[in-house]
Amino acid sequence: MDPYKVLGFDEPKIADYLIEFLRDEIYKVGFEKAVIGLSGGIDSGLVAYLLKEALGKENVYAIILPYKTSSAESVDDAFKIINELGINYKKIDITKMADSYIENNFDKVRIGNILARLRMIVLFDQSYETNALVVGTSNKTELLLGYGTWYGDMASSLNPIGDLYKTQVRILSKYMGVPQSIIDKKPTADLWVGQSDEEELGFSYDEADLILYHLFDKRLSIDEVINLGFSKNIVNGIFERVRKNQFKRLPPIIAKVSRRSINWDFRFLRDWGQI
Repeated sequence: MDPYKVLGFDEPKIADYLIEFLRDEIYKVGFEKAVIGLSGGIDSGLVAYLLKEALGKENVYAIILPYKTSSAESVDDAFKIINELGINYKKIDITKMADSYIENNFDKVRIGNILARLRMIVLFDQSYETNALVVGTSNKTELLLGYGTWYGDMASSLNPIGDLYKTQVRILSKYMGVPQSIIDKKPTADLWVGQSDEEELGFSYDEADLILYHLFDKRLSIDEVINLGFSKNIVNGIFERVRKNQFKRLPPIIAKVSRRSINWDFRFLRDWGQI
């Protein structure tokens, strides 16, 4: 089963929609600019290309946030995108911030979470300085699997690619002109030396996308998906990942004790505060 055929779509139509989504959702709450954490990977690269079309290059601020173990290739690829688009940028090394807290007994996952959250601290601080909104770069595959850091890379003011599987991110990236070398490189969050998304997950994004699509978009049962030819262990494992990480995808639950409670009865449009 070819994921690019199953998950293919009308690229010009989706690109136009996402560009308009960014422009509309940023303008309607009184902003004109956007901040993005640019890692040099395909997800943030695609979002940068969409933002440039939506807001103009002068209104996009790319922030490169390396740690001492970050790969030089990732930084080089981030600058490749910046130079191609002509957008604003800052490079802020987070090594001192991180190392002032990290101790020798911290394992690599814990350190990875710390780095992701420190990067989001910087992005939201930069958003205040530039009067801009932080735009997210997590794709649908990552969000469903919970493959991200809660209040780290999963945090943002709005997200244009959160309903695109990784396969679809690749399709749209090619259409938008993201450099082929970035589209083709091995997916990695670059949280430690040699880290690879697919090796850590235990399956490929191509396989995960197809399984997730049939489980949640097509609403097939686990047995029906297995009968399509997928590994029983992988299908069950993916389903459990999605189920166990549901809490990451929801706002904090507020205990209801009053007549009108936030996110229960007190609900208004996102742009309610704008006149």
